[in-house]
Amino acid sequence: MGGRIAFVFPGQGSQAVGMGRAFAEAFPEAAARFAEASEALGFDLAALCFHGPAEALALTANTQPAILTASMAALAGLTRRNIRPDFVAGHSMGEYSALVAAGALDFAHAVRLVRKRGEFMQEAVAVGVGTMAALIGLEVAAVQAVCGEAADAGVVEVANLNAPDQIVIAGERAAVERAVALAKARGAKRAVPLPVSAPFHCRLMQPAAARLREVLATVPLGDLQVPWVTNVDAVPIRKGAEVAEALVRQVAAPIRWVEGVERLRWEGVETFVEVGPGKVLTGLIRRIAPEVRTFPVEDLTGLEAAAAAVGGAR
Repeated sequence: MGGRIAFVFPGQGSQAVGMGRAFAEAFPEAAARFAEASEALGFDLAALCFHGPAEALALTANTQPAILTASMAALAGLTRRNIRPDFVAGHSMGEYSALVAAGALDFAHAVRLVRKRGEFMQEAVAVGVGTMAALIGLEVAAVQAVCGEAADAGVVEVANLNAPDQIVIAGERAAVERAVALAKARGAKRAVPLPVSAPFHCRLMQPAAARLREVLATVPLGDLQVPWVTNVDAVPIRKGAEVAEALVRQVAAPIRWVEGVERLRWEGVETFVEVGPGKVLTGLIRRIAPEVRTFPVEDLTGLEAAAAAVGGAR
């Protein structure tokens, strides 16, 4: 046996024109996902994913359902190869993909949910007011101290704990810029402003969380077929009754990705399969747990590599 397998699903930032097309052309189930998403949204999502333009794909309300659908197309390929997870996890919006994969959330509901979530998060803070930045090479305590010192310029908080040496902050632009300057002075290797349209995963997102709570109350959420390790608490849950609260809290709370990966390792996961566009999570996981096996499945080549390695181990 090759140990337990976790499927991990990417979030916003992993989008690219062309994503999911190879799966849609190779597997009818994947093509059906794009058709279902287009019907649910009322526009041709497949055309946007396959052909762009990139500017439209980068709009939050489009990006989130697009990545979800591309991830489900990749999942269709893994299912065809009879590769199934023991655990699921997702990064931010990727949690919705994880919940569909775990059988807790209907795909069409998920597509509409993440589009609304994207709209709510975009509308919570006026464009230009907030921003985010990645700080490389500072520990959590140092980043928290920097945020505390910069708070006289406005809201700035830890948003993503992505890797031991990569922490993202979010908040009001002046405060984030002040924190970036302080981080550089404290020895950060890099402090990189992120090209985002809103300050995600900080308390400025509370209005979005409140609106999302109302929508989630109308969506059926079932028990999970495999445990989902949440961003907000980094613990596995299996009960549908616990899902909505975790998704609501996640909008304005830090993404605890490092702790989530560490929990999956504690649960016996030795193989991580990134399901969907990009290789962002694969890179982070390698920095958190370099001893594990990682397989990014963003195209057919990645699918065959995962199938060759994992298929024989189950």
